[in-house]
Amino acid sequence: MDESLPQGTTAAPQPTAPQKGTVTQRAIDQITAMIGEGRLEPGARLPTERDLASQLGISRSSMREAIRALTVLGVLEARHGSGIYVTQLEAGDLLETFGVVADLSRGPRLVELLEVRRILESTATALAAARISPDELAEVEKHLTAMNATDDPEEILSHDLAFHRVIVASAGNDTMAAILEGLSSRTFRARVWRGYQEEGAFERTRREHAAIHRALVSHDPEAARAAAAAHVGEVEQWLRTQLQP
Repeated sequence: MDESLPQGTTAAPQPTAPQKGTVTQRAIDQITAMIGEGRLEPGARLPTERDLASQLGISRSSMREAIRALTVLGVLEARHGSGIYVTQLEAGDLLETFGVVADLSRGPRLVELLEVRRILESTATALAAARISPDELAEVEKHLTAMNATDDPEEILSHDLAFHRVIVASAGNDTMAAILEGLSSRTFRARVWRGYQEEGAFERTRREHAAIHRALVSHDPEAARAAAAAHVGEVEQWLRTQLQP
């Protein structure tokens, strides 16, 4: 008995700490741990739902929900008549849903995403300056020329996306490319290009793209980093002005 309590009084039972997360979340955690520890390799077939639920001590319904969630995230894939398999765990597949965040974000949250894009895209462009091949450089120049040849926002948008996609791919980091692909929302870029058209800012952004191209041609990583950061920074500043009351 606790001597600090009055005689004849018993201490109240201490509440047990609640278990973290739902049963389904614990199932997700255990499956991803099996993959992370190498017990399930990319391309491997999962045990049956019944066997896996029994192995992990989880109900079949919770296991079914966990498998469904991991399938949506691109970690698992269902093959009709064959079973559930671990995907090849490619960064592009795993980060595909990241693009939804960019498409749905508004206001200050979108500014935050642009800040992240500025940091990553400037790094990717610096890496590209050191690694880009002649064929990739020619592809970048092709899209730059096409952007300069039109005032149609849809055409500019298409070539703008391709211009940056080639550069990021040439950086040689698939994970960074997948994240930037998610951040490069076509919906948001379309809004930017329409806004630029209304403000007569096409010439400025053409100069920014040309500066990035020159740095790539010169294989100058620091100039490429600065040019890319300035370009995304202009978009970021444009958005901030749009948010002002």
